Amino acid sequence: MLAKDIMTRDIIMVRPSMTVKQLAMLLIKNQISGAPVAAEDGKIVGVVSEADILAKKGRQVKGIMSTKVVSVNEETAVEEIAKLMSTHKIKRLPVMRENKIVGIVSRADIVSAIALGKHIAIHTPVYDL
Repeated sequence: MLAKDIMTRDIIMVRPSMTVKQLAMLLIKNQISGAPVAAEDGKIVGVVSEADILAKKGRQVKGIMSTKVVSVNEETAVEEIAKLMSTHKIKRLPVMRENKIVGIVSRADIVSAIALGKHIAIHTPVYDL
């Protein structure tokens, strides 16, 4: 199973200039725990999550976002995605096609695939994701 098989294609992205309050409202409204941060040209410049809101101080997304973006492509195996999440201690990975975001894979996407009986040979315990 590959990223393209389980990724969420309807991506909610935020801008670096968005206020933390607007971000919090967006996350709650859409029932998500984080989102990629895109510059005006659409380039991914970071990722922001509920954890960033709680742990970091700042008035805008650009002040609290994580700028180290770990991403995968559509052909990345789910097992590799799970390994990356565990290694980097992250909960979501943007899925890229030629520098353009086409989806996002979260821990919930992997857990859903397992719950639906999809064969995924994860060597890392799921609870460690």
